[in-house]
Amino acid sequence: MPLRAKVATSVSKTAAALSRAAGRGDGSVIGGWIGLKIDPELLTHLAAGRAIALVSGTNGKTTTTRLAAAALGVLGPVATNSFGANMPTGHTSALAKAGATPFAVLEVDEHYLARVIDETNPRVVALLNLSRDQLDRAKEVAMMAQMWRTALAGHPDVSVVANADDPMVVWAAQGSSHITWFSAGQRWLDDSFVCPESGHPIERANGDWWCTGCPLRRPQAQWRVEDDGVVDPRGDWHLVKLQLPGTVNIGNAATALAVAAEFGVRPIEALPRLSTVASIAGRYAQVDRDGRNIRLLLAKNPASWLEAFDMAEQAPTLLSINARDPDGFDTSWLYDVDFSPLHNRPVLITGDRAFDLAVRLEVNGIPFRHVLSFEEAIRSVPMGRLEVIANYTAFQDIRAELDRVN
Repeated sequence: MPLRAKVATSVSKTAAALSRAAGRGDGSVIGGWIGLKIDPELLTHLAAGRAIALVSGTNGKTTTTRLAAAALGVLGPVATNSFGANMPTGHTSALAKAGATPFAVLEVDEHYLARVIDETNPRVVALLNLSRDQLDRAKEVAMMAQMWRTALAGHPDVSVVANADDPMVVWAAQGSSHITWFSAGQRWLDDSFVCPESGHPIERANGDWWCTGCPLRRPQAQWRVEDDGVVDPRGDWHLVKLQLPGTVNIGNAATALAVAAEFGVRPIEALPRLSTVASIAGRYAQVDRDGRNIRLLLAKNPASWLEAFDMAEQAPTLLSINARDPDGFDTSWLYDVDFSPLHNRPVLITGDRAFDLAVRLEVNGIPFRHVLSFEEAIRSVPMGRLEVIANYTAFQDIRAELDRVN
């Protein structure tokens, strides 16, 4: 690397280490921010010489990235932004910290995908899904799909691994010359009833979908979830054993296997490594405190709340909602969430915007109790399981109270 990039890398690693030592965080942003101030092209320099996979989408990025990094570890050391810092500062910090590795798997915020493709020249880009997310500061879903489509058109040599079940993703990816389709199901449908190409309705039946006004339709998937396993392009079925809960994570595992296969990793080699992943930056972590087994679930938009309810056991459940900058300031999205799965269980609420949540639960007729702190929530439930579902900064607040559990 040029001398300036070497200096920037050294300063980046030092700043990140100081941040961790001072208890100010994991250093996954500050290191990259300072490094890029010294050398604006640092990410490009750090990416050079590595075979890179990028993972992007509205939901599931962090988990899929962690699983893909584990799978790719069959081939050698893998750099990855395992704490979910998914903008260029986080990518820069992760690559600087990792040192020289032959591979990297990076989670990318969907808004930054075009820029990160330009700066890292990836071998593979995985596109998971697109749905509404923080509309007060994020783009509409169709606009995001157009951004992805344009970005990929400018890089025809990139291999794309894309979700066949999401019409927005299919439309964004279909111009690429090398596409591998995976099928992991799509439970949240409210953002893909209208074709992004023609504006006509999209019809669905028996797992298939098609536009009623143009040729856009669901492609045949080479990788697909079936029962508790994944079917590969040869038609072989592989049992997937994960420590992570929910059927959605079998879909994330299918995506990770498809990504790893682009680097030559066979499912039989990758699957044992996937089974070692227990939690990701606190997601799905289980902590025992005061006789309660606390499990943390992150849910930041309607689609991810739907999946969180599917994972949560029928046990006392704490919901925590904030509306700070990383969350988006508008909480009206709560009315897109169906809270009916919370019937017949004790529900507690907390967070900066707990009263917004209280009104929403009243609409669904769900009894709840407001608590002022996480500690009060623990004291308010009997011994046993406590499920915690929180949006981004609320999740981080609770994770910090649990000593930044990973």
